[in-house]
Amino acid sequence: MAIVSSITNHSSSPNDKGEERLVGSGLLKGEIQLSKKDSLRPSSFEEFIGQSELKKVLGISVKAALSRGEALDHLMLYGPPGLGKTTMALVVAEELGVKAKVTSAPALERPRDIVGLLINMQPRDLIFVDEIHRLNRISEELLYPAMEDRRLDLTVGKGTSSRMRSIEIPPFTLVGATTKPAALSSPMRDRFGITQRFDFYSHFELENIIKRSAKLINLFVSDEASLKLAGRSRGTPRIANRLIRRVRDYAEVYSCSNIIDEKIVDDALDLYRVDQRGLDATDRGYLSLIINSYSGGPVGIETLAAALGEDSTTLETVVEPYLMQIGFLQRTSRGRVVTPAAKKHYLLTSDNKMDR
Repeated sequence: MAIVSSITNHSSSPNDKGEERLVGSGLLKGEIQLSKKDSLRPSSFEEFIGQSELKKVLGISVKAALSRGEALDHLMLYGPPGLGKTTMALVVAEELGVKAKVTSAPALERPRDIVGLLINMQPRDLIFVDEIHRLNRISEELLYPAMEDRRLDLTVGKGTSSRMRSIEIPPFTLVGATTKPAALSSPMRDRFGITQRFDFYSHFELENIIKRSAKLINLFVSDEASLKLAGRSRGTPRIANRLIRRVRDYAEVYSCSNIIDEKIVDDALDLYRVDQRGLDATDRGYLSLIINSYSGGPVGIETLAAALGEDSTTLETVVEPYLMQIGFLQRTSRGRVVTPAAKKHYLLTSDNKMDR
């Protein structure tokens, strides 16, 4: 049985400013503690909804490793935040019947942090490192011989009297997760035997995730309500689970019921200013600026950042990706341009006065 033996310093947001957006794909403050207390995580491949091809590949690798009595090859999981990389790592540990140690690259800044993890392992244990692209050079170099030769190379002493000491470590599986695979160094990337990408989830998959989560927190969600929630979840299970919790809060206060219908979903998420496509006030403010002040574009990213009082990197990494994914925004050589679909959606939501 897999045991999460340490959870350390997870990133709370995809941007450094830590903005609390209900439809942001990063973890909000307190969500790590909430996930321990009120966990909606699946614990097996069978319970894990979506990512069917990825599950098939990992299922074959896990069965093969078990039949040989070996540790699973080192595994790289990459894709946008909130799609289930941490959950899949824990599922893999559960399927292998080994312990899982969960940490993140920012928590492994000093060599002794890496050494402490590696020398305290049991054979075939799994170590999950989130944001692995943020590992520093020293930490990476300690991991190279550990991953490849099950050897930990330590420098003992200082100056001219220093010497290298090698410690043999048991076989283990390193699972690295990243949203930026290109940011990994080539030597680190090459040491992963299995590399798998997470894709955004379909509406059908999100509906099933919402129904499963609702059942676990003692809610009854109608088919129409689950469809509406799926449409506002931005293809991301983390957001879907966050929205179902907020709708639950609204229903408990305003209807004193655990039955969620489409009206309750609409009323609750209108209150939180999340529209039918999952856009919030930040997204609509961005579209509004381009449509009303720059005639739909093109307009440069630095101009938009200055007008919105935002950092351009935040706009590029937090706001724009989903707008591009749903076909509302185009990045061109001349600047940002909104599409006719974005203008139509903006007019509809403006008529509803959601942000007024």
